[in-house]
Amino acid sequence: MRIGVPRETKTMEFRVGLTPDVVRSLCGAGHELVVEHGAGEGSGFADDAFVEVGARIAPREEVWSSSELIVKVKEPQSDEVGWLREGQLLFTYLHLAAAPELARRLCEAGVIAIAYETIQNPDGTFPVLAPMSEVAGRLAAQVGVSLLQKDQGGKGLLLGGVPGVMRGRVTILGGGTVGINALRVAHALGAEVDVLDVDLRRLTYLYDIFHGDLNTLYATPANVERSVLTSDLLIGAVYTSGRRAPTLVNEEMVGRMEAGSVIVDVAVDQGGCVETIHPTTHADPTYRVHDVVHYGVANMPGAVPRTSTVALSNTTGPLVEQIAELGVNEAIRSSPALALGANIWRGEIVHPGVAESLGLPHTPVDQVV
Repeated sequence: MRIGVPRETKTMEFRVGLTPDVVRSLCGAGHELVVEHGAGEGSGFADDAFVEVGARIAPREEVWSSSELIVKVKEPQSDEVGWLREGQLLFTYLHLAAAPELARRLCEAGVIAIAYETIQNPDGTFPVLAPMSEVAGRLAAQVGVSLLQKDQGGKGLLLGGVPGVMRGRVTILGGGTVGINALRVAHALGAEVDVLDVDLRRLTYLYDIFHGDLNTLYATPANVERSVLTSDLLIGAVYTSGRRAPTLVNEEMVGRMEAGSVIVDVAVDQGGCVETIHPTTHADPTYRVHDVVHYGVANMPGAVPRTSTVALSNTTGPLVEQIAELGVNEAIRSSPALALGANIWRGEIVHPGVAESLGLPHTPVDQVV
């Protein structure tokens, strides 16, 4: 199979779809790899590193037009959708629940689009989403600490405090992969942390591994409101497969937060769980609503591309090999986890969560494969 790895064009996105190590394995298995010139530079991988393991470096147009399978990191940008052709396979993060126009154009293009974020194991885990959620969760706390500084527009608070001074308060909405990684950083810095979730087993697990040194709260509207209003830093960490994130914090609540507080909503790529959040970029990451600092960068792991690219390729590499070896139809039939990753199939929306969020008809994937 001919596999194309284009250079990412989303603003300040420095990751690349595959590392040279994964490319080596694919080339060794007899597949043809076409990598766009400079695709790996942002992650520290020069063109020569790909050439040495068997790939061919090509211009952008050739990568998009000649490849059977396109492996990316982020959703195709508006001009990139125009390069797609009918029957081509796109393998990347998509987050279509919050991107109806992109979903429409992918349907019109007649492609098969498999989204990293909806690939789901039988145990309910998301193997390809997980590594970037780990990175984003840790960055969320790290970024929040910085934004609380007065010179960054925050209230001028040191999250962990010092002897004789109150610690800062962090509220984390969601105790999944993003939430636990944000918790690790905030807890290590000495903050007082509330974690809210609707899964009591998850809350028990978090309480146990942190030896009770946090507040675990069932995510009722009343508990959410109380925690948010006393927060210095609010981190949105909610994810439901393929679906738009539920709005847990409305604008009225944001307006009652203390001036200079910070909101980092990692769920922004699924629409966000804070009503006042909207996507931003690494080039212009923050804005203020009701004098509360909002950070809505939808590709947070792109800020640490070397770590993120390697972590992502560790999970996508075997799946790319599976698709290339078996062909997409047989790969989908043989892997229920990968089948859940299918979002669009030649004009049909085949993921129920995506279809529900967009208000469009759903076609089960087993009817089209």
